[in-house]
Amino acid sequence: MKRYDVRVNDFDFDLPDELIAQHPRPRGESRLLVVDRATRTWQESRVADLSTWLRSGDLMVANDSRVFPARLLGHRRPGGGRAECLLMGPAVPQPDARPRAWAMVNPGRRLPAGAVMDFTDRARAPGVTLCGEVLTLDDTGRRLVAFEATGASVDEAMERLGHVPLPPYIRRPDTEDDRARYQTMFAKRSGSIAAPTAGLHFDEALVSALERAGIARTTVTLHVGYGTFKPVNVSDISDHRVDAEMWDITPDAASQVVRARAAGGRVVAVGTTTTRTLESAARATGLVTSGSGATDLCITPGYTFKAVDILMTNFHLPRSSLLLLVAAFAGHDLILDAYRDAVARRFAFYSYGDAMLIL
Repeated sequence: MKRYDVRVNDFDFDLPDELIAQHPRPRGESRLLVVDRATRTWQESRVADLSTWLRSGDLMVANDSRVFPARLLGHRRPGGGRAECLLMGPAVPQPDARPRAWAMVNPGRRLPAGAVMDFTDRARAPGVTLCGEVLTLDDTGRRLVAFEATGASVDEAMERLGHVPLPPYIRRPDTEDDRARYQTMFAKRSGSIAAPTAGLHFDEALVSALERAGIARTTVTLHVGYGTFKPVNVSDISDHRVDAEMWDITPDAASQVVRARAAGGRVVAVGTTTTRTLESAARATGLVTSGSGATDLCITPGYTFKAVDILMTNFHLPRSSLLLLVAAFAGHDLILDAYRDAVARRFAFYSYGDAMLIL
C-alpha cells in the first residue's frame, strides 16, 4: 500500500454544538446526504428513500451486535461517595471465582485496588444487589473489577441495574426510551458499549422497501468497544492505535457477500463497524471468508478497499479515526467539502444524527 502522509489536523472542521443531536428522530425519518464518488457531487435525500439509491442484486450488510447496559452508577463502600463504572465488555465468568470485567471508573483516584463499589438501586431492581471490587489497574488507568450479586446472576443484575452507555457528547442522563432507541433493529448478539449507529435508522418499513427493491440483507458482528470514543491525540495518524474489537462472520454471511459480488451486485456496508469487519476478513485473500477474531484495523487514506462498494454512515467527529475511514473511502477533499455543506444545511451529527450514503 502506498504510504500517505496523513495529518490529523487536515480532518478538522467547525461544528456548532447545537448540531450535535441529543435525541433521536423516529426511525426512518432522518435526512440522508448522498455522495457520489464518480461525479464528486452530493445531494440531499431521506433515509426512507434509501432503496431508490440502490439496485436489485445489491447486498446490505449490517452489524448485529447488541449494546448492553455498560454504565453502572453507585457509591463507594465505606464512605458513600459516588462511583461510576463503564464496562469495557460483559463480565466474564471465572472458574471458582467472581465474574470479572475491565472498566473505566470515576473518580479514579479514590478507587484504587481493593476499593468496593455498590451499584444496588432498589427502585430499579427490587431484591437485587450488585457490588464490584477493584482487583488491579493497568498502565492506561483501566481497572479489573470482580462482581458479585444477590437476587439474580451478575449478568441479570447488570441488565437491570445498568444504564445505557450514551456517548459523552450526548449531554443528558439516559432514559428508559434510550434502552430501545440506542439499539438497532438488527441487534441480537450482546457485547457492545456503543451502538453501531448507522443501523439506528432502520425499521421494518425501510427493510421491507429494500426487500421489494430486490436488495438482499445479511449481518456480521463487531462488538464496539471503548476505542470508539478514543480521541486521536497524535499529529500523524500512523502513530494512532485502535483498540482491538471482537468480530464474527458466519459461513452464510460470507457466502452471501461472495455470491452478490460474483453476480455483479454491490456490497453496502451499514456503518464503519461493518466496514472494518468485512475488510478485516478480506485482508489476507481479498475475499470475505467466514471466521472470528479480534481486529485493530485502522483504515486511513491510502487504504485499498477489498470488500465494501457502498458505505452508509452517520456524521463523525472532527479529527476522529472514523472520519479518516470515511475519507479513505471517498477522498479527503470530497468528504470535507460535503461535511462543511452538511453543517451549512444544518444536518444533525453523531449517534442520534442524520446519515450519509457514499456511492
